[in-house]
Amino acid sequence: MANGKNEDKGNVRGELTLQFSILLALLGLMWGIEILDWLWAAQLDRYGIVPRDWVGLRGILFAPFLHGNFPHLMANTVPFFSLGWLVMLRRTRDFLWVTGLVMLLGGLGTWLIGNLFDPVLRSRPPVHIGASILIFGYLGYLLLRGWFDRQPASIIFSIAVALVYGGLLWGVLPGQAGVSWEGHLSGFVAGTIAAKLLAGRPAPPRRPAA
Repeated sequence: MANGKNEDKGNVRGELTLQFSILLALLGLMWGIEILDWLWAAQLDRYGIVPRDWVGLRGILFAPFLHGNFPHLMANTVPFFSLGWLVMLRRTRDFLWVTGLVMLLGGLGTWLIGNLFDPVLRSRPPVHIGASILIFGYLGYLLLRGWFDRQPASIIFSIAVALVYGGLLWGVLPGQAGVSWEGHLSGFVAGTIAAKLLAGRPAPPRRPAA
C-alpha cells in the first residue's frame, strides 16, 4: 500500500511539474518577446491583430504573446498563470485545447469586430495585442464549464471562480481607452464555446492504491 501511495504522490508531483513548466514556458516566451520589442522600439507590436485587414490575420497567432509595454505584460502575468492553471486542474490537455480554440476563435472574433466603434473610442490603437484574449477565454471556460457539465463538482468550481474572478467581466464592456474590449469579449465567447465542446468528457481515472 505504501508503494502505491508513493507512486500516486509521484504522479501528482509529475503532473504539477508539467503544468507549471507549460505555464512558465509560455510566460517566459511573452517576457522574452517583450524584452526584444523594447530593444527594437516596439517594432513587434505591428504583428498583432489588425481588424478586417487580410495581413492582420497573422495576429491570431502572435497577438496573445505581444504587449504594449511592461506594465501591460505585468498586469496579465498573474491572471494568465492562475486562470491557466485552473483550466489544467482536471486535465492538463484541456489547457492546450482551450488555448488553441481561444486563440483561433477569439482572434478571429477580434479581427471581425475590432475597431467597429472607433468613432466613439478613437484613442484606442488599431492593432489588438495582449494575453488578455487568453485570460478572458480561460475565464469564460471556467465559468461556463459547470453549466455545460451539469456535475455538482464542476458547478461548485465555476461558482468559486465567479466569486474570485467575476469582477474581470467588466472588461468585456466598452468604455476604457486603450483597452481591447473586443478582444476580451471575443476571448470570453471562445472560452464559452470551448466549455461546451469539452463538456461531458470524464476526468482520467485514478488508480487505486495497492
